Amino acid sequence: MDKHQIIDYLRDKNADYVKFAFADIDGILRGKVIHKDKFIAGLDTGYGFCDVVFGWDSADVLNTNLEVTGWHSGYPDKPCFIDLSTFRTIPWQHDIPFFIADFSKGEEEGLYACPRSLLKKIRRQCTEMGFHAEFAQEFEWFNFKENAQSIVDKNFRNLQTMSPGMLGYSILRPSQQFEFYNDLANQLSKFKVPIEGLHTETGPGVYEAAIIHNEVLEAADQALLLKSSVKEIASNHGLLASFMAKWNETLPGCSGHIHQSLWDRDKKQNLFYDEQDVDKMSDTFKHYLAGQLYCMPYIMPFYAPSINSYKRLVEGAWAPTTVSWGVENRTTALRVINQNHALTRLEMRIPGSDTNPYLAMAASLASGLYGIANKIPLHIPSVKGNAYAQMNAERLPSSLLEATTIMYKSPLPAELFGVDFINHFSKTRFWECNEHSKYVSDWELRRYFESI
Repeated sequence: MDKHQIIDYLRDKNADYVKFAFADIDGILRGKVIHKDKFIAGLDTGYGFCDVVFGWDSADVLNTNLEVTGWHSGYPDKPCFIDLSTFRTIPWQHDIPFFIADFSKGEEEGLYACPRSLLKKIRRQCTEMGFHAEFAQEFEWFNFKENAQSIVDKNFRNLQTMSPGMLGYSILRPSQQFEFYNDLANQLSKFKVPIEGLHTETGPGVYEAAIIHNEVLEAADQALLLKSSVKEIASNHGLLASFMAKWNETLPGCSGHIHQSLWDRDKKQNLFYDEQDVDKMSDTFKHYLAGQLYCMPYIMPFYAPSINSYKRLVEGAWAPTTVSWGVENRTTALRVINQNHALTRLEMRIPGSDTNPYLAMAASLASGLYGIANKIPLHIPSVKGNAYAQMNAERLPSSLLEATTIMYKSPLPAELFGVDFINHFSKTRFWECNEHSKYVSDWELRRYFESI
């Protein structure tokens, strides 16, 4: 719908209020419900939104080390713009109209700290190079018989999962929670987040959902909305959904793998596919893959953004630990899927379910395009068998502090994403490390309290 059609829709449906939201640096949806008159009045000029949303962390603690905003600027409003192409209604909230927003008007340059604006910038580069980027993200998450108050009351300990046991791909478990399972599939589809597959994964109360692939910006929008929507739908069923990468050291982590391919502008030819190649991989695909391998160690916080992310990236846990790739190999960082022309793609396996989809997809696309633009050769051989056993392979950073330090010191990330964004993003990740270092963990208490 265009602007006039949307206005007519609101009037025809007697919709007095509209909800809109955008992603902060951690991929958390921040937004408002506004009256339709305010919505109509701001369609061209935007809506003032306090820029503190880019000046605090995921716990709303003010980060006082940032330039983008702070006490030094007085936390002013910044213009936030609704993307009308994202219009949908929320079926589990009486079909209230909903829109995604960001801090850049159309294709103009906007607030450098805005993740969606960054992905729009990388998408423009992709289009200028003659490519159409097709992406999709899949998520694993744990479901609990808890709520926001109960987990606090329990101090996040002894939480009850939705179901017991490690029944991956179980037919029984979803049947036992049929109403919830059915609502996830149907309500998400109505919300324009179409699910390609939904099943249990190994772990008590774990589900995995794969979203149908789409143009990269829409794919990121859908990934962001899936996470928030699952939490809302779960709450309606007396459940709590968590997308934490690793909530328990004895249980599997939760992934957020990204599937990607480049097509011609007409979306008819998969530019990753070459029937004559032994691995069915085109030169374009090989350069794209080589670019991701080359950039990977320098942009890890885009894929693993939290302290907790690195608890998942350990050997033997279905998560990568090395700069590696392989054909249909789930032990590598990058998995080539080359079944046929329509399905040939690259799976980036580093991201966990805690990623900000805009940043993870921007990192994947920008580094792949970097490989194509610079014709980087694919020197790293594909891994046959167990990538964990490859002793000579380059190791990925093993902590957020290590990864952020590498990102901050290298000139490559600034070349890919701009100096302003990298400076801002690095400071938010260093802040996360500093906040973590203040606290005494249960592990420390158990280990040192009496014995030392």
